[in-house]
Formats: sequence, C-alpha cells, structure tokens
Amino acid sequence: MTGKQYDRKFAATLIAAIVLLLFFFQVRIAVAQVPDVPIVASASDLKFAVEQIAADFTNETRRAVKLAFGSSGNFFSQIRQGAPFQMFLSADEDLVLRLADSGRTLDRGALYATGRIVLFAPHGSLLKVDTQMSGLRAALGSGRIQRFAIANPEHAPYGRAAEQALASIGLWDAIRPRLVLGENVSQAAQFASSGSAQGGIFAYSLALAPDISKLGSYVLLPETLHRPLRQRMVLLAGAGETARGFYTYMQHPAARTVFKRYGFVLPGE
Repeated sequence: MTGKQYDRKFAATLIAAIVLLLFFFQVRIAVAQVPDVPIVASASDLKFAVEQIAADFTNETRRAVKLAFGSSGNFFSQIRQGAPFQMFLSADEDLVLRLADSGRTLDRGALYATGRIVLFAPHGSLLKVDTQMSGLRAALGSGRIQRFAIANPEHAPYGRAAEQALASIGLWDAIRPRLVLGENVSQAAQFASSGSAQGGIFAYSLALAPDISKLGSYVLLPETLHRPLRQRMVLLAGAGETARGFYTYMQHPAARTVFKRYGFVLPGE
C-alpha cells in the first residue's frame, strides 16, 4: 500500500468514526431532551389534595407530573394490562398489595392516608343529614328520595364503603332501586351536589373542597359503619426519577399538611 493510499484509508476511517460519534452524540441529546413527566394514577377522592401537592412539587423541583383520576379498581385492571403509569395512589391498599405480589411494583408501597365518608344533601333537598342517617331512613319511607348517589361498589372503594354503611343500618335493600352510580367517587359527588340526586354518600375529602361544600350540607359518618378505607401508594416497575421524587415528596410534612386539610390522616396522627 502506497503512502497516498494509506492516507486516504486513514482519512476515510477517521471520517466514519467522527460521523459515528456525532450520531451517538445526537441520540444522547435527543434522549436527554425527552421530558420526564410520569403519569400518576390517582384515586378520584384525592383530586383536590393531590392537585395541590403536585403543584407544590412542581414549584419546588421544577419537575412536573401528569395526574389521571379515576376509580382504584379500574386503574388496577389497567395496570395489569400494561398501562404506562409510573405511580399508583390507590384508595384501597389491597389493590397495591396484589400488584406487588404479581411483580408489577418496585416494593409494597406506603400507607399515605385513611379515608372517611359523608352523607351529603344539596341545597333544596328534602333530605335531612345526620350521623345515624335517621333522616335518610325517614325520607326513604315517605318516598322523598328518588335518586341517591354513590360510587359504583364493584370497582370504587368509596362505593363499597357507602354500601357497607347503608347495609349496617339496614337501608341497603330499600335504597338500591334509587341508586345513581358514579363511575368513581368524584362523579358520585358531582351527582349528589349538582341536584341530580336528593343526596349521596361520598368521600369526606371531596366534601371539604369549597366548590362542593358550598352546594349543600353534609355530616361525617361514623367509621364504625364501614371497613377502614386504608389508602396506599406505590411506584410501579420502570418508574423514573421524577416519579420517585414525587413519591418521596408525598411523604414530606408539606404534603401531609395538605392531606390533613382535606380530612386525610394516618393511624396515630
């Protein structure tokens, strides 16, 4: 091989190496520019609380999360089918534990709240609210209740709690024909507060939100009427840096303060 041939071959090799390096550099830049905005599947009773916590998280960290609200049971099914969520805030801790047992989470998560339910009547309703639901019993007996809203007990934990509370005082069979079922507890609250129903049972956290509380009156129902609403969160397999940061932030004092403002507490708080 002559010197000129060697120089041409060396130059070609060098150019190919530079092109390859530029290609990998561009790929790394493109990857770095992809925003890390995880989708967080959140039980709908958390709507007002978690929206505030997410906004605070973004203000402090300059990182964003995308919130999806719905029933915990539906999210559970979607996650099992491969939905691209990175974090799950469930209103039913058993669903998180079942996902953990099937290997779809990083660990078994953390208990972040216990929930409560309220009996709500919109302004103008003939339903009188009280903790023992004697007003509801009287209204049912006199035919003043035509529509009563709860979340669907088949996949919404707050709907199951409402069913348990009504069954515990012997009203479940009487009220079943009059039920209006929300796809989730947030929709049940909308039905009850908008006047589409004469009343309803839904999450205390939603009743505390100004946009709903101003539309009617409510009472906090005794915890003894239903099984505890233990709510657990977890990072799902493949969770990225932002999701991990948000998960940690959810356990900080600032987030706990917001939870308490919306009626959520942990055992011992």
